[in-house]
Amino acid sequence: QVQLVESGGGLVQAGGSLRLSCAASGSVFNIVMMGWYRQAPGKQRELVAITGGGTTNYADSVKGRFTISRDNAKNTLSLQMNSLKPDDTGEYYCNARLVSVNREYVYWGQGTQVTVSS
Repeated sequence: QVQLVESGGGLVQAGGSLRLSCAASGSVFNIVMMGWYRQAPGKQRELVAITGGGTTNYADSVKGRFTISRDNAKNTLSLQMNSLKPDDTGEYYCNARLVSVNREYVYWGQGTQVTVSS
């Protein structure tokens, strides 16, 4: 079992920056992928960035502005968000995937709100 707790959300003006953090606890050693998703009101949850297995992928809308990083020693996942836009507003969720006994498990955090004002 893995628990994920996000932090770092808040209100920021357009063009500003925020750094989100996700603290993972529990059975963290078998986590193979971690990522950030977001959901704006009235929209579907979408992938923002994901990292694992030596690969990193970003949504087209955040490429060049967001950077995902994982600190295995601290069991944390971060998302550095620069040049924020109002369209970045939403609830941001940390996601983790792990493999155990040839089964894949998916975990979600409770989310942290990011609001970008114009």
